[in-house]
Amino acid sequence: MIKFGPSGNCESFYAAGYEHTEQSALFVKEHGLDCFEYSFGRGVRISGQKAESVRKAFDEAEIEISVHAPYFINFANPDDEMAEKSYGYVLDSARAARAMGGRRIVFHPATQGKETRDAAFSRTLKRIGILRDLIYQNGLEDMIFCPETLGKIAQIGTVEEIAEICKTDPVFIPCVDFGHVNAREQGSLRTERDYSERLEYLIDALGYERMKHFHVHFSKIQYGAKGEIRHLTFEDTVFGPEFEPLARALVRLNLEPYIVSESAGTQTEDAMAMKEMYKQASERFGGEE
Repeated sequence: MIKFGPSGNCESFYAAGYEHTEQSALFVKEHGLDCFEYSFGRGVRISGQKAESVRKAFDEAEIEISVHAPYFINFANPDDEMAEKSYGYVLDSARAARAMGGRRIVFHPATQGKETRDAAFSRTLKRIGILRDLIYQNGLEDMIFCPETLGKIAQIGTVEEIAEICKTDPVFIPCVDFGHVNAREQGSLRTERDYSERLEYLIDALGYERMKHFHVHFSKIQYGAKGEIRHLTFEDTVFGPEFEPLARALVRLNLEPYIVSESAGTQTEDAMAMKEMYKQASERFGGEE
């Protein structure tokens, strides 16, 4: 079943007087949403007691929770010691996600740095293979690890690169951030066909079953010559992408992903808007062959 929810807490959450992640579960449910992404962007810092408290709140509200691993992961770093830290960030995020009752861990694969693209990506793939082995050695193979498409051109994270990373093992399922794709491709996502081409490529590369419930990040993003600059809200009329054509593509391809809004401050409201757009697309196009 398709799911919609916010990344972190929106401005209206705090304006209503809420403060704690445990309160996010009921807040999300009361807004008619289905999931929530918790960010460890600055480091995996959560006590066992806190994780259990969060798990209980989300279980009671029947809201699914995912986590975002620290932003400073870089599997292309030539320094092996830094690579060891990146393995640890992913594994620690997975352990925390499990303690919080979640299964999905989103992570940024790498940055190109001063090397050629081929050299940086080759090292990334080699390190992803090591990460796969560590996942199994640590008994975390029941979790879902989601390498993310990235918005800056200097980052490792094109649709094609994420497909190659996910081919390494079934524990990897793509996190397609369509705002990032649109930013690094300079406004490429405009029509249903634009979305369908990317989705069909991933289905061909990984198979329908692995893509059926893939992970999605969505927001409008300002971009420049080097790609992503900053996240926006659905109120923006200058930069894309728009969600309606993606909703139609998902319905026609019979895909039911976990969709997370990363809008800047209005992520709950924009997740609600996406859910309504998807409902309308499903009602209009769901019966078409």
